[in-house]
Amino acid sequence: MKEKLLLHTCCAPCSIYIINQLLDKFDLTVYFFNPNIFPEEEYLQRLSEIKRFCQSRGIDYIEANYQPNEWLNFIRGYENEPEKGFRCSLCFNLRLGKTAEFAKANDFDWFCTTLTMGRQKNSLQVLDAGRKAETKYLVKFYDRDFKKNFGVQVTDWLAKQLGLYRQDYCGCIFSKN
Repeated sequence: MKEKLLLHTCCAPCSIYIINQLLDKFDLTVYFFNPNIFPEEEYLQRLSEIKRFCQSRGIDYIEANYQPNEWLNFIRGYENEPEKGFRCSLCFNLRLGKTAEFAKANDFDWFCTTLTMGRQKNSLQVLDAGRKAETKYLVKFYDRDFKKNFGVQVTDWLAKQLGLYRQDYCGCIFSKN
């Protein structure tokens, strides 16, 4: 019997390669928790794409509540930080903390994230947030930098082949600007 893994996902294009990597190893559930995504229409577009992909593959997915005000309060005071700055670290800590908390509460053995696939993301920041959440919630973090070994190129090709919506910014209002 495979161990259960909860995969935090930010969008379908970043997820498809990673999902393919994990399906053979784990009993996989996709978890969409992204209160940072702005505007709501963008959030709904990304959610729709990951749902469509998961349904086409028979993969379980969970949508957490969309709470952009919680995110804005969490990063308050760091709105003017540059991309890959402390605001991003806070964002990763919030999202991966909630993922680990959900994983622990729902008897998952592991949690992981697709955030290391993002071109605008500092993978070291993401992995650090995951390790902090692992320590706090006592659920194992599958820490991989999925950009390595041509991950971005493969995921770009797969997303194009599947006709997935591809956004042009990280997701938050500050990255959009």
